[in-house]
Amino acid sequence: MAITTQYVVTHKGVEKLVTTDKKEADQYDKMLDAADNLAQYILAKGITLEDKAVEELTILLSKNKDKVSKIFKGATADSVLEDESAEVVKLKANG
Repeated sequence: MAITTQYVVTHKGVEKLVTTDKKEADQYDKMLDAADNLAQYILAKGITLEDKAVEELTILLSKNKDKVSKIFKGATADSVLEDESAEVVKLKANG
């Protein structure tokens, strides 16, 4: 019999990730915390969005913080999206 340790990340009572990798679970939890903080900031600024839209937007921004940071530093959205496309092609070619 094998024993496997699983890490379960829950967010607002919903199971979001189950993994055996503690580092992955910690990173995902940290990303969700950042998304919550972004949501709080956006709502505090008076922007009105549906809850689901706020959650999707803030998770997207949190998951892609490095890419969004490039845009704040002056990169165009097109160049960032092209880099993403190149990464996908590399992964498919290697896989």
